[in-house]
Amino acid sequence: MQTPRGFTLIELLVVMAVLGILLSLAAPRYFDQVDRSRDAVLRHNLAGLREAIDRFHADNARYPAELKELVVKRYIREVPLDPITDRADTWVLVPPPGQSAAVFDVRSGAPGAPRQGEPYASW
Repeated sequence: MQTPRGFTLIELLVVMAVLGILLSLAAPRYFDQVDRSRDAVLRHNLAGLREAIDRFHADNARYPAELKELVVKRYIREVPLDPITDRADTWVLVPPPGQSAAVFDVRSGAPGAPRQGEPYASW
């Protein structure tokens, strides 16, 4: 007499239910960590851009006309991506007080806000 091989439908359903429960516990934590890492990269990119703008101003006694000027003069290798929008052209350029053709500060052009509540555009 030969014994049947394989799994029964009940065994497969139990395994699928256990996997579903484990995924429902792990997935929210994973996506929360992804969001936190994007926020950290955004803060790092903003700090790097602001530092490059300050160095440019200290060396040239003027602010750059655009972010690409920082690349041309080798203050940064390339304009970093905004990790929230995944684009380099969404940065919001803030001119110095009383001027309109220079870059005094930079902010994220991403819509929305992280869990802390402060909008990305105010970082």
